Amino acid sequence: MALLTAALAALVAGALAYCALTVFAVRHYLRTAQRTSPSGPPISVLKPLAGAEDGLDQNLRGFFEQDYHDFELLFAVREASDPAAAVVERLRAEYPQVQARLITTGEPPYPNAKVFSLDRMTAAARHDLLVMSDSDIRVTPDLLQRIAAEFEDPRLGLATCPYRAVPGDSFWSLLEALGMNTEFWGGILVARIVEGMKFAVGPTIAARRAAVEAIGGMERLKDYLAEDFVLGKAVAASGWLVSLSANAVEHHIGSQGLRANIRHRLRWARSTRRSRPAGYIGQIFTYPLPLALLLFTTGPAWWPLAASAILLRALAAWAVAGWVLGDSLTARRWYLVPVQDLASFAFWIAGFFGTTVQWRGRSYTLLPDGRFRLKC
Repeated sequence: MALLTAALAALVAGALAYCALTVFAVRHYLRTAQRTSPSGPPISVLKPLAGAEDGLDQNLRGFFEQDYHDFELLFAVREASDPAAAVVERLRAEYPQVQARLITTGEPPYPNAKVFSLDRMTAAARHDLLVMSDSDIRVTPDLLQRIAAEFEDPRLGLATCPYRAVPGDSFWSLLEALGMNTEFWGGILVARIVEGMKFAVGPTIAARRAAVEAIGGMERLKDYLAEDFVLGKAVAASGWLVSLSANAVEHHIGSQGLRANIRHRLRWARSTRRSRPAGYIGQIFTYPLPLALLLFTTGPAWWPLAASAILLRALAAWAVAGWVLGDSLTARRWYLVPVQDLASFAFWIAGFFGTTVQWRGRSYTLLPDGRFRLKC
């Protein structure tokens, strides 16, 4: 027992250091200047769609209302009967001044259907600055102005936008949103400090066409589940600068029930383990609260260290959610953050086991290198 307690104390001390580093990383990120460039290069916005999810009209409307001098919108659906197509056509009629096209892709010839849609839209896009954004994203009218300003740096090949998760009506989506807005983005900000931005995270990424072509085009990503991570990694490896944008967007994650949420979080954990194996093991230090509780259980005399971990976790969580993301959800539901931390710790452990993931109603097998294939 004494050996276990000593090991837990060491882990809690590491988690304390991680929390302190998170606050430092937040302060470093906040020095990133936000600028606008209303007359920057023309931009093509690529939106892969699949079904008319809750709030889709409002999600897409923000892109039709961009205050930018020259941009186009491209939408992709697998088949013309997709309910999302009707939403796009209605918005096209409502905003006739906006250049907007709808592409029907057909069945994807490889596992990642989103990559196939992006590939088709990239080929059809007229402009060289591409903004790839998922269907559940909401933006302010100045997003493209802000992205254009960042790409005034000719070295910049790709920028990934942080997002503020907004839950639906379910308790499980509420917990997940709290985790994204505190734990997940804390990890991204720390990685930015420790190793630099040598990766990307969706669901909104801006990239130069030349940077995408330098890695072999979108098709390079066709067999990967975490295609956003692989895209950023490949662009960085090709010599382009990759950055974490100063422009946050809203990510509306829907109202998943318990079963759907479990499938989603297991997919995320298992794909992360294969995308960044060493980093996934290192995530143990991102769980100060579960570690502190374990330490207090095995060695009550260590309560000052456990209490310090809890306090620093609270500070780090608010630094990310409040200072970076402007997240009112965490301010209102702060008392659920410990519940989310314990749930996330359980999913992290579960992520070490299993190779099957569920995605859009289909079962896939994850391969050791992060690629995946449809199960027979």
